[in-house]
Amino acid sequence: MIGKIVRMETTVVRSEAEALLLENNLIKTLNPRYNILFRDDKSYPYLKISGPDKAAGEAATPTAATFPRVAYYRGAVDRKHRYFGPYPSAWAVKESIQLLQKVFRLRTCEDTVFANRTRPCLLYQIKRCSGPCVDLISPPDYHQDVQNAQAFLRGETQAVLAALETRMMQHSQQLEFEQAAELRNQMGALSKVLHQQSVETISDKDVDILAVKVQGGKACVNLAMVRGGRHLGDRAYFPTHIEDAAAVQDFDSLAGEGIEPAPPVPVEVQVLEAFIAQHYIGVPPPPALITSELVSRELIEAVSEHSGLKISAVHNPREQRRLWLEMAQTNAGLQLARLLAEEGSQQARTRALVEALDLSPDDLDGFRIECFDISHTGGESTQASCVVFHHHKMQNSEYRRYNIDDITPGDDYAAMRQVLMRRYAKLAEAGRDPPDATPPRGAGGSAGRLPDLVLVDGGKGQVSMAREVFAELGLDLAVIVGVEKGEGRKVGLEELVFADGREKVYLGRDSAALMLVAQIRDEAHRFAITGMRARRAKVRVGGSQLEDIPGIGAKKRARLLQRFGGVRGVAAAGVDDIASVEGISRELAEEIYRALH
Repeated sequence: MIGKIVRMETTVVRSEAEALLLENNLIKTLNPRYNILFRDDKSYPYLKISGPDKAAGEAATPTAATFPRVAYYRGAVDRKHRYFGPYPSAWAVKESIQLLQKVFRLRTCEDTVFANRTRPCLLYQIKRCSGPCVDLISPPDYHQDVQNAQAFLRGETQAVLAALETRMMQHSQQLEFEQAAELRNQMGALSKVLHQQSVETISDKDVDILAVKVQGGKACVNLAMVRGGRHLGDRAYFPTHIEDAAAVQDFDSLAGEGIEPAPPVPVEVQVLEAFIAQHYIGVPPPPALITSELVSRELIEAVSEHSGLKISAVHNPREQRRLWLEMAQTNAGLQLARLLAEEGSQQARTRALVEALDLSPDDLDGFRIECFDISHTGGESTQASCVVFHHHKMQNSEYRRYNIDDITPGDDYAAMRQVLMRRYAKLAEAGRDPPDATPPRGAGGSAGRLPDLVLVDGGKGQVSMAREVFAELGLDLAVIVGVEKGEGRKVGLEELVFADGREKVYLGRDSAALMLVAQIRDEAHRFAITGMRARRAKVRVGGSQLEDIPGIGAKKRARLLQRFGGVRGVAAAGVDDIASVEGISRELAEEIYRALH
């Protein structure tokens, strides 16, 4: 590391806590080579209850805003709604929503659906909703259910049960036995839910349990979440640069002649401290952390200062917390074993493919495959994809999409020619780089070395087009292989077609090499078709521009899009043309025109 330093820059901050937080912000931003990194591009999901936290009066007109909706949400939070979480997975959020439906019968329908209902839906029939869309429950009663649901999510279950019991007794004393029976059923459902919850506690409401496992040069941090006193599940993280971080730590402990080296910090502690520092910069921490390793007090103080919340970290816990930690440690071991097994399987598949194609790469770990696929709908929004397989796994950060223009719609051969020229033309002009050159970030294969294998999703036609491009660019034809679908397009019957004149090869249904080829081909197809659909949707629909206009519901939006072919067509139309659509008044047409201009 010292030999690779080019220059040093210094930033002065006010305290060690600020220095620690700045360091970890820079780690997440710059991805330095010698730091333990936790990469996760997905945000945590939340459970959202829409609308303001206040009750509407009896005389209020029933609207979507009057009756808050419970929904799954992922993204930035705001003050307009109430959010509960974060949750470790989408499954945990959806399970909580189902619990709220069973116990408190809150609505989950979209506002547009709510506004257009004339009779209760199936959820009302199966007692999963109280039917606010057709005024089967008063706003104050619905608001009380919302308040109870929020208290339940905060872990105040005993208070909710006590409040329900008090209301039930009041209705009973007033001889309102039907309302009392409803509350009795609600209490029974809530008690059943609490009984089914396998992990619950009385004192701890929000806790994160962190367990780390290191084995075989890999590490896993298992994060278990307890929210509202309920165990919501686990999420596993696999950091990178474990070996490099350990090497740097050993160097630091031996630095300085005549000075007794500092005792080395165990790798498990390094990994866990790196996770805590990086993870809780972007995610609000709970008041309590339970850790499998003893982390530094300065780190916890820095995270507390950053979040504005007093946080405690417990090592070697007792009773219920001990059970939680043991569960997290077991899950960390299982997840790490699964990762090591999958990596071993991928290495075996790479080796099998190299042997099947009679290739001799200098380094099997550096064997690089790029795969191309074309996707469109009747020639519309043609897009090509390039996915990369390297170091025995798919490299998502090196995936690229190419918008294909200036061709005859539906001409897959011309699309393949265009994407290959755009991908490899610069490489051909620059000449072959040294074998150990690594493609710079963002450049893919076009600015780096030629991949060891180029897969093309298609048979002789696509391979012939690829051969023409490579011949024109002066590149090696032997690296081109086409994946031709077998009889009946059945999986496992694919054949490999070569651009250098070799006979087609059938690897066999159970071949590990064919499994790898199919995995890469399917990933290229998935990546291409999702990009094509997104591009097509932008042209046809234009997001929710129309639905954001007051007075435009699902039916009117559908009529406008059908009449004008998309949002662009609506924007290009005049007020008179818009007003000619069924259900669109002159005033609404003028409002639509103003909104789109």
